[in-house]
Amino acid sequence: MPLGLLALAIGAFGIGLTEFVIMGLLPEVATDFGVSEAAAGWLISGYALGVVVGALGLTAATSRLPRKPVLLGLIVLFIIGNVTTAMAPGYGVAMAGRLIAALCHGAFFGIGSVVAADLVAPEKKAGAIAIMFTGLTAANVLGVPFGTFLGQQYGWRSTFWAIAGIGVIAFIGIATLVRVAPSAAASLSLRSELRAFRSGQVWLSLLVTVLAYGGMFGAFTYIAYTLTHVSGFATASVPWLLMLFGAGLVVGNWLGGKLADRSIDGTLIGFIAALVVVLAGFALFAGSQLATIVALVLMGAFGFGTVPGLQSRIMRYAGQAPTLASGANIGAFNIGNALGAWAGGLGIAAGLGFTAPIWIGAAITLAALLVMIATAALARRAPRDRGLAASATTAPVLVAR
Repeated sequence: MPLGLLALAIGAFGIGLTEFVIMGLLPEVATDFGVSEAAAGWLISGYALGVVVGALGLTAATSRLPRKPVLLGLIVLFIIGNVTTAMAPGYGVAMAGRLIAALCHGAFFGIGSVVAADLVAPEKKAGAIAIMFTGLTAANVLGVPFGTFLGQQYGWRSTFWAIAGIGVIAFIGIATLVRVAPSAAASLSLRSELRAFRSGQVWLSLLVTVLAYGGMFGAFTYIAYTLTHVSGFATASVPWLLMLFGAGLVVGNWLGGKLADRSIDGTLIGFIAALVVVLAGFALFAGSQLATIVALVLMGAFGFGTVPGLQSRIMRYAGQAPTLASGANIGAFNIGNALGAWAGGLGIAAGLGFTAPIWIGAAITLAALLVMIATAALARRAPRDRGLAASATTAPVLVAR
């Protein structure tokens, strides 16, 4: 394994930690800044929207530049954003820091996946991309519980200082270990990349991504409140419960990738349908600690199990110009994050309690299921969408987020 893949995985680990760790620290952040639970949740929505801007804007703006300097610049932006958040004297500055850090997210994963693939032989490209994105699942299994524990023990700001330190390590690793030819920039023009969006299946895939991920995060954004106020767990238990969710992500990521190798659309329909059932069951039985533990694992497994298929599907239908479409799908994941956090916050603000985000998440996921069924039916009728790609049912899976 090229050591450059490890450096990219460390960057993915830090970025994933930045995105997700705030969910376990919302009560501490809300108390420190004197804002409501819903307002604290906007730090997640704001980050997600920043990812969308960066995924599209920065990927497009840097499409003709050498990839390694671009990756290093994105990591610098990531460090600045997390230091700003850690030092924030008030809510507004914290939000600004979150937005700065978010700008690098989508572009890093979109460009980094291309760099990872270039580090290995052609027959090993998918595996190389999977190794890079292992950093993201590791962030959920190990990073988020540890970051939540660190924040609870030493203040939530200490977590963001630690994340900034991870960014420094990633910068050094990419600078010294990633080998990219000096002339290696995107081979296609921006106009060529934009042609991928002529595909109706690309747009439908983006919509499924928004809704499927929005449903899961509608439930997960306020999970710390659900665990403590509804399920009756102690605050100190939250990091370890999040580790169970992270374990579900790892299993789902692996299983979803394996099954999507056989049938992308069939796997997506099955996993999204299962997620609807899990979320509805979680909402009904959130008062039971045993049911909550089971639901956390299954929610992570079925929710993240859709990621390999969703990312591979859009790259398949983008044909020979996948970079910007891939970045757009990263943005779509985070539009879903923002949608789920916003909708869940509305339920709490309306006085519906801390199971409201789970019910709302189930409803959004049901919408994703209906769209995915219709999308798959259209793909079967027109196996070649504007001549860009064959049916996505047997495309190779790129494990990504």
